[in-house]
Amino acid sequence: MSDSSSPPEPPVQPEAEAIQTQAQQRAEARAVESAAIRRRWITLGEVLAVIAVIISGLTLWNSWSERSDSKAAQSADAARASNRAATLVLVATDAGKHSLTLKTASAEQSVQSQEIWFPTALGAASAQTTGEPRIETDWFERALEKAREAAKRPDNSRGDERLPVAIVTRFLADGEAHEDVALYDIGYTISGRLLGGHSVELRGLSFVSRVKKGTAQAKLDARWKALFPGK
Repeated sequence: MSDSSSPPEPPVQPEAEAIQTQAQQRAEARAVESAAIRRRWITLGEVLAVIAVIISGLTLWNSWSERSDSKAAQSADAARASNRAATLVLVATDAGKHSLTLKTASAEQSVQSQEIWFPTALGAASAQTTGEPRIETDWFERALEKAREAAKRPDNSRGDERLPVAIVTRFLADGEAHEDVALYDIGYTISGRLLGGHSVELRGLSFVSRVKKGTAQAKLDARWKALFPGK
């Protein structure tokens, strides 16, 4: 009788097993490499996203910083302009023999009124002007002549003499009202003789210093004593 059962499969040869194993290993290596490549691309994308966020933040900060610097510069310029507008300096534009016409050094300022104070020792009353800033010899000439005689000053000037005064000026700048108090020296000459009478002629006006209103008279008197020692 013939045996009807299938003959047993021949055993796998060792060489075939090795080939199959190598193929599997290569497939696994490719899978691992592909996974690593995908992970590297994901990591690179994350890095790029972080860099983009940083660049965006730096751009925003730089823009904000430039705007802040610009605003600060504009504010500083405005403050300086405001300070300049509120700082008054008077100049004499017309020096006549017996009067000085005054104006502001800045064309943006408009004088509304003034008070001119004289040294206490002079005994001259203060003078006021409205809308026409000026200084006149009639306000102090006789008192000044007496003071010079008492101080034994020469009858004739040997150059420009100085009479200190305090000037309180109310003025407008950029539509705003301001008040300035400062010491000035009036430049003048004097000529003539005691018996024949003296003549005071005005020469100009020079700024001395800005002072507080409450201390203006005291500082004016101190300057007078410095110019007229012993009087």
